[in-house]
Amino acid sequence: MIQNPETPYAHLDPGMILDAIESIHFKCSGSLLALNSYENRVYQIGIEDEAPIIAKFYRPNRWTDAAILEEHQFAQELMSLEIPVIAPLVINQKTLHHFREFRFAVFPRKGGRALELDNYEQVEWMGRFVGRLHAVSATRTFKHRMKIDIEHYGYIPYQFLMKNHFIPEHLQTNYAFVVEAILKKIAEIFKSIEPVRLIRLHGDCHAGNVLWNAEGPQIVDLDDCLTGPAIQDIWMLLSGDQDHVHYQLEQILEGYQQFFDFNYRELKLIEPLRTLRMIMYSGWLAARWNDPAFHVSFPWFNTGFYWQEQLQHLNEQLQLLMQIET
Repeated sequence: MIQNPETPYAHLDPGMILDAIESIHFKCSGSLLALNSYENRVYQIGIEDEAPIIAKFYRPNRWTDAAILEEHQFAQELMSLEIPVIAPLVINQKTLHHFREFRFAVFPRKGGRALELDNYEQVEWMGRFVGRLHAVSATRTFKHRMKIDIEHYGYIPYQFLMKNHFIPEHLQTNYAFVVEAILKKIAEIFKSIEPVRLIRLHGDCHAGNVLWNAEGPQIVDLDDCLTGPAIQDIWMLLSGDQDHVHYQLEQILEGYQQFFDFNYRELKLIEPLRTLRMIMYSGWLAARWNDPAFHVSFPWFNTGFYWQEQLQHLNEQLQLLMQIET
């Protein structure tokens, strides 16, 4: 069966999902619950006389098999050193499975509650957790995962948006001017703090990817793991007004440095990385816009109001970037 790259999950119906799971010798009860996920398709699946499992069907053509296996190996490495992550189950000596045109992995179901960013004990604990994670991350390198840089997070999504005419015509000139000024300034900021140690990262370390239980935090998704500066896994945990963010950062770094040294020059990268994420996020939505699930989940995207607001936010970010000495 030939996949349509614009609607890659069109044939992933409940029957195929259950058949895929039974192909690796689980006996499904018939219970199937879709979980919140946009890039991939994730389901809780009932198993007869056993606990339910979580199955993740990877978006076709996004990662190579080697890149997915490197994600799995990273998770298993962390888990083997008692750093709590939810790693894929090894079934038939494999973590990555194939069924028809899809690739999938299965995970144990874990419970927990959300990280409370206004609970400073939890925030410091999270700092210790990330410090431990990075202490392990820094011992090896990725060979098949992406690197967070201006090219992948800036120029590529920006050029995709322009080439495919997502930016309204009356905003294109201003949008291009602001983004190009941003990317030039970000390049200067990165250069001004070199050398920066690049390590393996979670890559998408926000509160939504953390489950909290009696034992503390555990990471639930390494799908975006990549190579980059340590601050990437720290700034995404920050939330609130300036005073709140400042105190959160102090607490995180206090815990973090109990396990791994932090290069304070990287604090200059918080706003550049935040700005790159804004550009990348718009490009990500645009690249997935033919997936019907994205129209349902992001109905506000690609409206005139969205792009006007994006332009305003990017102008604000440019002003913040210009205040950073290089």
